[in-house]
Amino acid sequence: MTEHSQTSNKPQIIDIGEESAGQRIDNFLFTRLKGVPKSHVYRILRTGEVRVNGGRCQAERRLEAGDKLRLPPVRVAEREESTIPQSQVQQRLEGRILHEDEDFLVINKPAGMAVHGGSGLSYGVIEGLRALRPQAKFLELVHRLDRETSGCLLIAKKRSALRHLHDLFREEHQVKKVYVALLAGVWARKSLLVDAPLKKNILQSGERMVKVAKDGKPARTEFRRLRKFAAATLVEASLFTGRTHQIRVHALSIGHPIACDERYGDEALNAEFRKLGLKRLFLHASELAFAHPRDQRPFTIQAPLEPELQHFIESLPT
Repeated sequence: MTEHSQTSNKPQIIDIGEESAGQRIDNFLFTRLKGVPKSHVYRILRTGEVRVNGGRCQAERRLEAGDKLRLPPVRVAEREESTIPQSQVQQRLEGRILHEDEDFLVINKPAGMAVHGGSGLSYGVIEGLRALRPQAKFLELVHRLDRETSGCLLIAKKRSALRHLHDLFREEHQVKKVYVALLAGVWARKSLLVDAPLKKNILQSGERMVKVAKDGKPARTEFRRLRKFAAATLVEASLFTGRTHQIRVHALSIGHPIACDERYGDEALNAEFRKLGLKRLFLHASELAFAHPRDQRPFTIQAPLEPELQHFIESLPT
């Protein structure tokens, strides 16, 4: 039985391949047993029902290529694959792959689609891709984009590539991340480096809100003006860190929130943008650049501005 056989009513013996080598057993099981509570995964590990090469194992043990992993019968929630509307996923994702090779793919994520399911969403980009490619051995998100943001989203096709890319994303100056945003108001400066720590808060509703705070995590964004309009400014935003809602909060901190930002923007200004025809947050991940995990050669990918955004700025009064 291979790593990708389906859960059944009988114990499974899974042959661990190179792609899972180095992964913690608990993390492997979380991915493998989607729909199974984490508490149950830890219970079957603790009771010895999960075995590696015939022996008991701890949750933190790392798998090696050639290991034989025994899984007990586990009932998996069937909601994930069965509730993904295939035609809708295909319509939204097909034709949006900007680059693909043996190690990763880059998709031009549509606005309004989450990168993964959860919080009431049955599926996101990653679940959609897995449903469209049932034969794919491995597909995992390397990083994330807000649901309302469009543009370059990187997805690893190999465990080794995922580890390498995660390492790059954790370090400053190893990954170039460029966004295009429309800021409310006329921004007089040509460029500005915002170095303001950010702190994440969870509201009672469960909503995540981020604010500039001295005790927050370091966050740096460089804004560069591209074009001025009568009541808005098109900018390029380069990220040196990757905090939640970083560009959106930093834009707010300089007095120019992103157009149609329902969370951090100005209601009255957003209403004006909607009257002019903007129906979504004007934030687009336009470029990624990093060393390719296979041979370290420089790799750059760009996602053209979405047609709806391009048409909107062409219609703005100057």
